[in-house]
Amino acid sequence: MKQNYSGGRDAAAQRMLRPELYALDAVNAAPHLLGQHLVRRTGAGEIRCRIVETESYGGAEDKGSHAYGGRRTARTEVMFSAGGCAYVYLIYGMYHCLNVVTAAEDDPHAVLIRAVEPLTAKDAELMAACRGTAVRKPSDLSGGPGKLCRALAVDKTLNAARLDLRGGPLWLEQGEAPESLDIVQSPRINIPYAEEYAERPWRFYLRGNPYVSVVSREAQPFVLS
Repeated sequence: MKQNYSGGRDAAAQRMLRPELYALDAVNAAPHLLGQHLVRRTGAGEIRCRIVETESYGGAEDKGSHAYGGRRTARTEVMFSAGGCAYVYLIYGMYHCLNVVTAAEDDPHAVLIRAVEPLTAKDAELMAACRGTAVRKPSDLSGGPGKLCRALAVDKTLNAARLDLRGGPLWLEQGEAPESLDIVQSPRINIPYAEEYAERPWRFYLRGNPYVSVVSREAQPFVLS
């Protein structure tokens, strides 16, 4: 039987995600986050966007995860929280990445948000203003972890922010039922160090969506069950 953790297309526009989603492990949570709405409160107004690409980092056994082997540091500590908060980190000294922490306390799972799509023209304008650079195609705006963080003004000050509580700087709301979406899965991006885990098909995205960061030739249809 299919499990719907997010509500359908006709659900109230600003209803929060169900707590059950945050309790899932990252591999199961990642496709369920597709179609859901990420909300960022800024000084210029609220920005709402739809999640169109995710990537799973599945616990202490995943060699691609920052918490591989149970590594618990100042950086990774938030990954060991109970699901429902944000994990924000910096890569290459210049790009922030936004993750949704999932699963139970002390079980470090996280879902990287790789691409989002603005819900309205106003949202797109606010995101472009945050980006501050020329946008020639949709993926230039928010297709990729670093781009979407710049478009939503996400930085390390939002690390550990609660995503399951409305009223803060960042939260998640119900969008479309992921069961209704055309989802594909493929290997994750740029993690050769993960050895045998590098080829796990733990990246999920909406087929044909122009905001997706990378279209993979290895992508296969994915059906939620």
